[in-house]
Amino acid sequence: MEFSAEQLAGLLEGKVEGNPDVMLNDLSQIEKGSTGSVCFLSDMKYADFLYTTNASAAIVSHDYKAEKELPSTLSLIRVENPRLAVGKILEVYHQYKNSKTGIHKTAVIEDSATVGENVFIGANVYIGEHTVIGDNCRIKASSTIGNNVKIGDSSQLHFNVTIEDDTVIGKHCVFQPGAVIGSEGFGFQPNAENDYKKLYHIGNVIVEDHVEIGANTTIDRGTIGATIIRKGVKLDNLIQVGHNVEIGENTVAAAQTGIAGSTIIGKDCMFGGQVGFAGHMTIADGVKLAAKSGVGKSIIKENSVHQGAPAFPIMDYKKSYVYFQKLPKLASEINDLKKEIKNLKS
Repeated sequence: MEFSAEQLAGLLEGKVEGNPDVMLNDLSQIEKGSTGSVCFLSDMKYADFLYTTNASAAIVSHDYKAEKELPSTLSLIRVENPRLAVGKILEVYHQYKNSKTGIHKTAVIEDSATVGENVFIGANVYIGEHTVIGDNCRIKASSTIGNNVKIGDSSQLHFNVTIEDDTVIGKHCVFQPGAVIGSEGFGFQPNAENDYKKLYHIGNVIVEDHVEIGANTTIDRGTIGATIIRKGVKLDNLIQVGHNVEIGENTVAAAQTGIAGSTIIGKDCMFGGQVGFAGHMTIADGVKLAAKSGVGKSIIKENSVHQGAPAFPIMDYKKSYVYFQKLPKLASEINDLKKEIKNLKS
């Protein structure tokens, strides 16, 4: 894709300062700009790079003021919010890159399946019986979609995604490579033979609209009933969601989070990386958990922040950590006091 600075400014509802006809064909970091690229300045600690960049254009805010002379080859595109402007460029590029449609000759689609209009289905994709694929969906190579699955309009499956039987997916969802939706949960029951009897899972997974699931994240089907991922949820890579979990609207979880079965998580929560949840608990709306926290019981206070393993309120955690850092010194002082007491007794 190639735009003139003037065309790009029009797209971003901005204004060109410099050469409006300079052609731009790449987006670069401000410190690594090259001829033909456009960079952006949203954090003023990087402002000095503008004076040495080789980029042909820079996206800056309306109120940006240079403290010294900028390169003569650099045009400025002034916008309301540079970071949002770059987001718009990335969105346009993504749409352009994913505009291809058609069904690859190696794809296998069962006769009873229904495929909507303007879809892309890549090489070696399998689509099972009675499955419905909505309009404008994109399914990349080697993805597998089971029987009786429903996928809403404009959803995307990247390479090697697996969608098991009976899964229901909403509109505008994104599944990154290797995601597995609807696999059987970890269900085994000890028995009299000192063995483990497998408990089969016959439920499904429901994913509502505008959900994004990261690479190699797995979401288990319900034992009976559904595992539910509500509207707007964003799950990072390498996350495990157990059977019959429910995650509320617009909750965000970072990589390697693990959620054991039948946990109910509220809306608008935020979890750092490697947070772990025991099963059969409830997490209130708006709860935030710092990375590596371990949650062993329900959190009922809305909008509270917790840290630690086991997790407890973050201010208490920080106070406790001050003492933890001093433990060697405190231990030494206690030993000295013990010696003094012993000497006094003797």
